[in-house]
Amino acid sequence: MSDEIHKVGVLGAGQMGAGIAQVLAQHGRQVVLGDVSLDAAQVGKAGISKRLDKAVAKGKIDGSVRDAALSLITPTAAVSGFETVDLAIEAASEDIELKKKLMRQLDEVCPPRAILATNTSSISITLLGAATMRPAQVIGMHFMNPVPVMKLVEIIRGLPTDDSTHARTVALAEAVGKTVITSADSPGFIVNRILIPLINEAAFALQEGLGTAEDIDTGAKLGLNHPMGPLELADLIGLDTCLAIADVLHQQLGDDKYRAPNVMRMHVAAGWLGRKTQRGFYNYAEETRR
Repeated sequence: MSDEIHKVGVLGAGQMGAGIAQVLAQHGRQVVLGDVSLDAAQVGKAGISKRLDKAVAKGKIDGSVRDAALSLITPTAAVSGFETVDLAIEAASEDIELKKKLMRQLDEVCPPRAILATNTSSISITLLGAATMRPAQVIGMHFMNPVPVMKLVEIIRGLPTDDSTHARTVALAEAVGKTVITSADSPGFIVNRILIPLINEAAFALQEGLGTAEDIDTGAKLGLNHPMGPLELADLIGLDTCLAIADVLHQQLGDDKYRAPNVMRMHVAAGWLGRKTQRGFYNYAEETRR
């Protein structure tokens, strides 16, 4: 039997899940896109269609490429249709108990040989794998946001993850145009282990009045040659996601450099989560920056 992965289930049709589904479909993979309801999954596909329409309008892709990609994406309620996938990717919010629950559901539905991947950005792959009956076939497949633009996929092996699972997952990521790095199963893995202290320090600087959000981000962009400032990036990721990752790192590593600043915690409490709510460290609804 071929090791190539042709059909993928993506569980979660939000920003990350829809982005993953889009990239897979644009590279010829069949995708079953599931969410809590069929309506939610269809909203996710509609967002993909809108992004592809913009790409066509800008001359980045042909209309035939858009149509072919959309034809490969099937919205579904929950995990219906995942019975025939070669690999499933869990792409829900960064909540340990929710992810464990979803991994158990995938384990029950997906074929015995299927790989169960998770897009977690901080939670232990070994822990999530232990919630299934196939821990050797559980792996982290951390895409970067926005998925269609960012070239990196961070692959994380859990303690029981076998070589075949790792090799097949790496092959899929490379086949859809991504560059792969592999991380050990440690909180935050490689990327967020580096990123979260940077975002935290920028938010502490804002909290202490060291500079405005614009000053801090401009300093990072022009002084450090970063393409995007850390506060802008936090708004793009979602402040709730940044806070969840910071809390996992702080709890599991016990180092205060991962402690989230109060200004981030208060923004999340207020529902100011960044671009997805039109307000975070910046006010996007008014197109003016705080």
